[in-house]
Amino acid sequence: MKATGQLFIVSAPSGAGKTSLVKALVAALGDIEVSVSHTTRAQRADERPGVDYHFSDVAAFQKIVEQAGFLEHATVFGNYYGTSKSLVSETLQRGVDVILEIDWQGAQQVRKTLAGSCSVFILPPSKAVLEDRLRGRGQDSDDIIEKRMRVAVDEMSHFDEYDYLVVNDDFELALQDLRSIVQSHRLNVNRSQVLHADLIEQLLK
Repeated sequence: MKATGQLFIVSAPSGAGKTSLVKALVAALGDIEVSVSHTTRAQRADERPGVDYHFSDVAAFQKIVEQAGFLEHATVFGNYYGTSKSLVSETLQRGVDVILEIDWQGAQQVRKTLAGSCSVFILPPSKAVLEDRLRGRGQDSDDIIEKRMRVAVDEMSHFDEYDYLVVNDDFELALQDLRSIVQSHRLNVNRSQVLHADLIEQLLK
């Protein structure tokens, strides 16, 4: 018998290393998928439509909102982001675990809609390191970086709404922490008893 997949929510302030950690986690495990979000943000040179994001204009995005097609959606730095309700549901029903890379606003919406999700918040080791990482990306002006730092403080204030907290100081250690969280939830009794139903029945005869 196949159990439904586990939904994982991963949030972090911009520059904390969330995307890099999630990519490394997926590469290491191989049997977990990242939900591809919809966004009205302009496509960057190194991004691929349908792989990094589903890029759309504001009108198309708003149409999905009106049709209640998003599991969650939010406005971040003037751009819209949303998670497809149907795609997440279909993937979970196939028994595949799904990661949502979303902010705290989206996480609140998902918790109200789907029970049983596991949420992780990633923190930087310090504000100085966070700012260095933002500047190291070479994507934003000084004004934008200052704005991101102000927003980061507000985002980090919601850490206690999550199930787990990971500090991304040493990348490999943070990745190990994420893998441990995923593995522990895969061993949850409610899920394991479905996966091992035949074995349990035989053992208890």
